[in-house]
Amino acid sequence: MAREFQRGHKAKISDLTAGTDLYVGVQISGPGLTFDISCFGLDANEQLSDDRYFVFFNQPKTPEDAMQLLGAQAGDTESFRVTLDRIPAHIHKLSFTATIDGAGQMSQIAPGCIRIVAGGEEVARYAFSGAEFSTERAVMLGDFYLKDVWRFAAVGQGFDGGLDALLKNFGGEVAEEESAAQQPQEAGAPGFAPPAQTAPAPSFGVPATPQTPQAPPLAPAFGAPNVPPQAPAPAPASAPGNPQMYTAPTVAGPMTPPAPAPAPAPAPFATQPPGPPAGPPGAPGQPFGGVQAPGPVPAEAGLRVVLTKYAEVAVGDRWTEQNPQQVRATLTKGQPILAKQGSMVAYQGDIDFAYKGSGLLGKLTGQLTGQGMSLMRCSGDGEVFLADEASRLFVIRLEGDQLYTSAHGVLAFDESLDTEIRRIEGAGLPGGGFFSMLFSGTGSVVVKTRGIPVVLPVGPATYVDGNAVIAWSAGAQAVTTTALRLRRSGYASSQSEAINLQFRGAPGNFVVVQPFEV
Repeated sequence: MAREFQRGHKAKISDLTAGTDLYVGVQISGPGLTFDISCFGLDANEQLSDDRYFVFFNQPKTPEDAMQLLGAQAGDTESFRVTLDRIPAHIHKLSFTATIDGAGQMSQIAPGCIRIVAGGEEVARYAFSGAEFSTERAVMLGDFYLKDVWRFAAVGQGFDGGLDALLKNFGGEVAEEESAAQQPQEAGAPGFAPPAQTAPAPSFGVPATPQTPQAPPLAPAFGAPNVPPQAPAPAPASAPGNPQMYTAPTVAGPMTPPAPAPAPAPAPFATQPPGPPAGPPGAPGQPFGGVQAPGPVPAEAGLRVVLTKYAEVAVGDRWTEQNPQQVRATLTKGQPILAKQGSMVAYQGDIDFAYKGSGLLGKLTGQLTGQGMSLMRCSGDGEVFLADEASRLFVIRLEGDQLYTSAHGVLAFDESLDTEIRRIEGAGLPGGGFFSMLFSGTGSVVVKTRGIPVVLPVGPATYVDGNAVIAWSAGAQAVTTTALRLRRSGYASSQSEAINLQFRGAPGNFVVVQPFEV
């Protein structure tokens, strides 16, 4: 029985089937609409750096036949063959898309789906309909993406613009119409078609269509149909100011707008706030990176373009940085998260919110430690959007690692993480900041800061205001001290700031400091 996916759901391909020779079928239709259904082979930066891996009506396969366009069959508007073990190493994502050729919008489409068939059996299906879209003319239906192993994600992300605009946003180039018109039309079968002979049904062939009582149709050969498909009329030129979308720095985000020149390398936190800050020394992936601020809106941009600039980022990982002040958690049953009460700003799907007292975290009580938290447990199937007074948010992924934080610096975390309260040695801190939280295990922590933080390497004499520290590496030892060489007036606030934290540790440790006092 096929596994039913909802928008935002993800799964390992190996959990769906042991096979690597897969059939991908797309069913999409609408009154008076014509569709171009394509597959983009993207690199690690989610760009179409090699246009030989753009599979569409005019280029039906890749050089090594890892991806092939098969045509309409078995009730599918378009279909593909994907052989995962043939995909070259520089391809990290396959994005299956549908665009409207000509006038129309995605809100007009009838119920459709994208499905995966392996060994003649349907193993996965993501159903969608026009009710999920509005004025979009293109939609990213689903992705195969490489994260240690190949995985499938049901995307369902709409996008204003046709095939040309979608191609440009993936970093591809659109051929001139004159060049396309000069290409000769072949009367016979195209060169990529197999010889004219009876071929056995492929092992990955699609099952019989359940709606018709007639005998199931035979699966076609791997090549394209004998009659060459007619190329649809060229898509109208894109309007000025192609819509842009945010990309999350920690996950494989969907589309980044083309830029006339490469962006300069980001400067450190203190010198270039809009760019992503440098990560802690020695830490992979720079977890405290930010999202680049959107560019100015062109004067000729209409309402639709303006709103699309801030559209929801396509599904990537379980945690996605929607923008610098908002994160999205994609939930599945059995994998809840804990978040600060009142931090939910929106959600989609079947989500349950339940109050969780600080007793869940053992000694984490306001009376004992001053680090009390009021948490809610979010569970179910869907997406939850979190924010907290426009604070900057950073998703830190732990894979067997440990991280210390202050409670006021935590917005949300996976319930699967182990949490513990650790006492900081030395004199007590103002406001009861005498304890810290230790996260360990596998999962993610969402850290929030007021303003753009700075990540300091821990040296032999690193002192931080106890009310401004947000997080630090587990290898750094924190002690409180009153042996200051600075006067109280040297602190950000002038009220009883005589105690701070001293950090010690081997090279490679770090401490995160926000430009704000709690």
